[in-house]
Amino acid sequence: MTQTPTSHTSAQGQARAQFTVPAAHPMVTVLGSGDSLLRVIEKAFPAVDIHVRGNEISAVGDAAEVALVQRLFDEMMLVLRTGQPMTEDAVERSIAMLRASENGESDGQETPAEVLTQNILSSRGRTIRPKTLNQKRYVDAIDKHTIVFGIGPAGTGKTYLAMAKAVQALQSKQVNRIILTRPAVEAGERLGFLPGTLYEKIDPYLRPLYDALHDMLDPDSIPRLMAAGTIEVAPLAYMRGRTLNDAFIILDEAQNTSPEQMKMFLTRLGFDSKIVITGDVTQVDLPSGTKSGLRQVQEILEGVEDVHFSRLSSQDVVRHKLVGRIVDAYDKYDTTHGTENGAHKSRGRSGQHKGK
Repeated sequence: MTQTPTSHTSAQGQARAQFTVPAAHPMVTVLGSGDSLLRVIEKAFPAVDIHVRGNEISAVGDAAEVALVQRLFDEMMLVLRTGQPMTEDAVERSIAMLRASENGESDGQETPAEVLTQNILSSRGRTIRPKTLNQKRYVDAIDKHTIVFGIGPAGTGKTYLAMAKAVQALQSKQVNRIILTRPAVEAGERLGFLPGTLYEKIDPYLRPLYDALHDMLDPDSIPRLMAAGTIEVAPLAYMRGRTLNDAFIILDEAQNTSPEQMKMFLTRLGFDSKIVITGDVTQVDLPSGTKSGLRQVQEILEGVEDVHFSRLSSQDVVRHKLVGRIVDAYDKYDTTHGTENGAHKSRGRSGQHKGK
């Protein structure tokens, strides 16, 4: 992409920039179908007038905002050159990253193009990539450290990205097996009250892990890999007494571990293995009075060499936009009322169901 020299009118702080989109890139890839991407940009930069004529794009307005628009189009072109399409979500996230860098809210080491074009795993016609700066740093931390904690609200890709890294490690022969585990505790329910055999009782708690596997591997190969022990999906209680060598191990929903369970799990680490622990400390389903192992471990292991804590926020939610707003609304309510998830901290969830 080329641009004319940007001119400044110091009296008004106005600036102008002009971009030429190379002929190799149809304008629809830059502007979006029905100008959908252009509308996202115009909404984000109300102080800038953006005009399109042929393959020329001009931006006139506040100097600082025009400079950001200029950077945004440069980043978009870098992404498009890789063959990856730009989406409305990707444009919005690119703008957020550029603004955070401009405002000093991030160190600016990674550009939007670097974040959006980092491929983790390609499978069944789709590629899994980080979508936010914190997600990229989380993925990079998994590469660099033996134990990584991914802590953040629902929808931030904590487990999904860890699963993708596990499958990548298996396919590249960095490990010989994948072990996926969760504590079998949910929303105050107890396994003993559920119908069926032990396997049937446990299976619903592990189902999200199976679902993610089916996204990343040929479904026909999963039973074979599980039968061979190459992939194991099991409740956390099944980890006791084991030493896990040459494995990529993921503990999901770790906020529902007790401190004793967390210590037990961490000490399963064997040679040539990697552990990723994911959880949301705002959604603890343990009985009243039981401390979350995930909350405690942050106090114990923070600063320990080769252990990394990646913290994601509502800004990293990659589900429906409303999910991020819901997370923020609950955080605001809890801060104002001194509660956790709308309930008084002195009352546990399971305690609220007593007598029913």
